[in-house]
Amino acid sequence: MKIKIVVHEAEEGGFWAEVPAIPGCCTQGETFEELLMNLYEAVEAALSVDIDTIETSEHDRVLEVAI
Repeated sequence: MKIKIVVHEAEEGGFWAEVPAIPGCCTQGETFEELLMNLYEAVEAALSVDIDTIETSEHDRVLEVAI
């Protein structure tokens, strides 16, 4: 899956970015490389589901897929 991000230069130095497809998903980094690492974590956290809050029965399956 590909997702677009918008990268901004921060006034105080470094960068910050937002993910328009995921409301509220944004992060920052002192360097561009740090920003990218933080973006992967932010997107993963925004898309992850806390399985403990979902009711399942013995007939249900919980799968994890890479996107």
